[in-house]
Amino acid sequence: MFFVDDPYVSDFFKKTVLENALPVVNTPGAQKYSFLPGTNLISEADAIQALRKDKAPLLYTTSENTIGWIAQHLDFTGIPAQIEFFKDKAKFRRVTQSIFPSLYFKEVPLNELNEVRVEELPLPFVIKPSVGFFSLGVHKVNSAAEWPGTIAAIQKEIDQITGMYPDEVLNIRSFIIEGCIDGDEFAIDAYYNGEGQAVILDILHHTFSSAADVSDRIYTTSKEIINGNLDEFSDFLNKIGSVTGVKRFPVHVELRRDTSGTLLPIEVNPMRFGGWCSTPDLAYAAYGLNPYLYYQNQQKPDWDKLLANKDNLLYSVVILDNSTGKTAEEIASFDYEKLLASFEHPLELRKINYHVHPLFAFLYVETRAENTSELDSILHSKLNEFITIR
Repeated sequence: MFFVDDPYVSDFFKKTVLENALPVVNTPGAQKYSFLPGTNLISEADAIQALRKDKAPLLYTTSENTIGWIAQHLDFTGIPAQIEFFKDKAKFRRVTQSIFPSLYFKEVPLNELNEVRVEELPLPFVIKPSVGFFSLGVHKVNSAAEWPGTIAAIQKEIDQITGMYPDEVLNIRSFIIEGCIDGDEFAIDAYYNGEGQAVILDILHHTFSSAADVSDRIYTTSKEIINGNLDEFSDFLNKIGSVTGVKRFPVHVELRRDTSGTLLPIEVNPMRFGGWCSTPDLAYAAYGLNPYLYYQNQQKPDWDKLLANKDNLLYSVVILDNSTGKTAEEIASFDYEKLLASFEHPLELRKINYHVHPLFAFLYVETRAENTSELDSILHSKLNEFITIR
């Protein structure tokens, strides 16, 4: 059973649910979107009634905005409690502390940030909302001198993002301070099957422009990335599954391999794969693997087959956030044609209304391994070369 809501539902998702008669719950969030004729839309009442009879329900949501509806109507399934394990980052740290004892964390209410004695914290550290989404409100603090400016930046961001997402998705009343994990960062789309074992549906390398960068600009998958990490990451996810006890449950996981080679979790996002239909749709563009169907059918990928003929190819989703330093009101236009001309093999461009969301677009690209300069260029760009100012 599938749930959808703002901020985005992809055409690929709509086509998938239509062609496979997958049930989509017709919540108020779903009613904002035009589904293809013949889509299996079911009423909220029918969904609740069906789930009361289902001892092992399979739920998936394209947006964490639906978590509030699930918490309100589906408490009898036990799924809202499972969601909270992961969505509340402080709770997740407490639940998994036995398997990751070296990770430092501290929860601080927003109104107590000014009282934090930063000299007592392990520098550098990252501060972010305890319940957060999409790098909103995330800051890295390298020295005590940066702390006052960080608090000021957080207060400014609160004014900008308040009301953008429901409290179940983004709640800025409480923040978590975490010790920095140095090393390569990865994202994983996966699900826990009926036995509680993790099934990985894609692995992506999250690249950054600098040590201070906390943005979501580029996620890249490839044959080499998957083959080089699949077994180790599966074991890692199974450790988390062992302490949370989740089954038949989709997740989008962010982790880092530190300088000693140890895998440590950044966060586990529940009930979905990558947000905005981003990374799951990339898996299909790259490998012909449809994560929505693999989860629905509880299917395990045949990676040898899927990765055949994928040598030396990189597949990336480029998230073009408004990093120009200009407000949406100051920007007259964005040159999407110039953007596409910057890449040798664009796969799909998804334009976003940057007056509604702080994003210009999502871009899917295929890149030859010897031509990563195009990815490096967009990674370091502030995107000013693509905008026209009023």
